[in-house]
Amino acid sequence: MLDRAIDIQEQIVAWRRELHTFPELSFQETRTAGRIAEEMGRLSCRVRTGVGRTGVVAELGEGQPVIAIRADMDAIAIREENDVPYASRCPGVMHACGHDAHVAIAMGVAALLARTDHRGTVRFLFQPAEEKADEEGITGAQRMVQDGALEGVKAAISLHVDASSPVGKVKVSAGAVTAGTDVFAASIFGRGGHPGMPEKAIDPLYIAGHVILALHGLVSQRVEAGAAATLVVTSVRAGEVANVIPQRVEMLGSIRYKEPAVRAIVHAQVESALRISQVLGGSYELEIRPRLEPTVNDERIAAEVRAAAARLLGPECFKRPEYGMAGEDFSVMAALVPATWFALGCGIEGDERFHHHPRFDVDERCLPIGAAILAESALRLLQGA
Repeated sequence: MLDRAIDIQEQIVAWRRELHTFPELSFQETRTAGRIAEEMGRLSCRVRTGVGRTGVVAELGEGQPVIAIRADMDAIAIREENDVPYASRCPGVMHACGHDAHVAIAMGVAALLARTDHRGTVRFLFQPAEEKADEEGITGAQRMVQDGALEGVKAAISLHVDASSPVGKVKVSAGAVTAGTDVFAASIFGRGGHPGMPEKAIDPLYIAGHVILALHGLVSQRVEAGAAATLVVTSVRAGEVANVIPQRVEMLGSIRYKEPAVRAIVHAQVESALRISQVLGGSYELEIRPRLEPTVNDERIAAEVRAAAARLLGPECFKRPEYGMAGEDFSVMAALVPATWFALGCGIEGDERFHHHPRFDVDERCLPIGAAILAESALRLLQGA
């Protein structure tokens, strides 16, 4: 399978570069979806568009079992700084997380399996809006599920390119692999006034300084050592002019976790930190908005993916499964069907490129490797279901 994938590497690279040149933001992926539908139709797939607003579902094969391969396809609001022929032509929009690679890899899987006899059906889920939810706070994975993308599916697999690992390395394990994410919004209220008479005011910025210090120390002081959790204040807004003490401070922040018990502790401690405002004469309002649950890999599906990778690349391909605290809305699908999400090394040797950075790029030798692992995994799951 890997040899066959390398044979079509030029085509997979061409797909990826075209997608990289014309990136589209979440729920705006109309050109991307059109090109996917066109190419998947040429690969003898049955294609349905407009799934989850701008998503595409393509099926290869007939009957049960149905195995899903998911690829997210949205870009990010970043201006690209790479000087390459395939650089973004869309001002301020860039594939800075590798979703162009994910789509190209999935199309490569279809090209491989279209020439392979197999039982059952492989359903390709080209998903919009992994990066950003819509006006109702719903992501692309949730929208696709609402439109029936997982109906009849026995197992689902997805990969993510990993700039921290070199080409040929894979991270795959059972259990929680990506973080759950919550967003908190807080307002701290004081009493506005004149900076020449601060004693007559209650300065919410002064209060906010103490609250922020408490929040940023929360994980180290209140969460058990070794537990996976982060809390970061990401936005603070107050006042507009130099000669007025404002009435309020507004702040936003991100909470990330992998265990529900840790999440409960962090939520309680955020509330405690905000109560500092009352001690200092102010008041507060707090809203914690759940966004994504952790992605939890199924043990059996993870074992099949691991076996496929070992068969293709050898047992030395595996890297210690450290995934960090990024969130991933594949968790929505993994909560509904047995699933596995894994990381595929794409790092450019000697030139570190970070995800969500204006110079992000991938070593394109990873593309046929990803296609081969997904294709081999799908065949194993079809045979073993």
